Amino acid sequence: MFYWLMKYVVIGPIVKAIFRPWVVGRRNVPVSGAAILASNHLSFVDSVFLPLMIDRPVAFLAKSDYFTGRGIRGWATRLFMKATGQLPIDRSGGKASEASLNTGLQVLGRGELLGIYPEGTRSPDGRLYRGRTGIARMALEAKVPVIPVIMVDTDTMMPIGTTLPRIARVGVVIGEPIDFSRYAGMENDRYILRSVVDEIMVALQRLGQQRYDDVYASTVKDRLPSSAEG
Repeated sequence: MFYWLMKYVVIGPIVKAIFRPWVVGRRNVPVSGAAILASNHLSFVDSVFLPLMIDRPVAFLAKSDYFTGRGIRGWATRLFMKATGQLPIDRSGGKASEASLNTGLQVLGRGELLGIYPEGTRSPDGRLYRGRTGIARMALEAKVPVIPVIMVDTDTMMPIGTTLPRIARVGVVIGEPIDFSRYAGMENDRYILRSVVDEIMVALQRLGQQRYDDVYASTVKDRLPSSAEG
């Protein structure tokens, strides 16, 4: 109910009126049943505009730090995360990664939509980077299609390091679902997982025409001065 109120009554109408977002390919999202929305990640506001522009609720896996802040800012961040359907996960690796995987599988097991950023973090410079294999495991274990999604100009609206969005028109481009049923039962084969996620990243690159670099975005961020990471 809270998600519905925020999307259709409180926040959604105001955001649409101010920023006038557009969408292409909405028909590619199934009206029912589980699926993974695999999106590029340019800005913090990606998780606002993607669910806003489709008819079904979308659950995102967000780092748990967003839910533990203190003071007014921490309260506002938690409220925003809940309003946009985001679920807290621990990204520290190991058992935490397995728990994150299980959280995503629970969402898919309920027949819902799960939003994932395969790059694992926001792009530091607008390029598309190498995907992590967690999305591949979820797709194969849950036996669900993956729908490529491109966010357009969200980094212009709210670049990394800024706290308030600029007035800019952004868009969402949704591609056709990708079926990986040919890999059924191979979710523990790391070569298959890499093949699956690479296919997803190729679909994203073709859909959005971003420059692709075959390295992890987190590696690129680690090389930046701390003041430039955002």
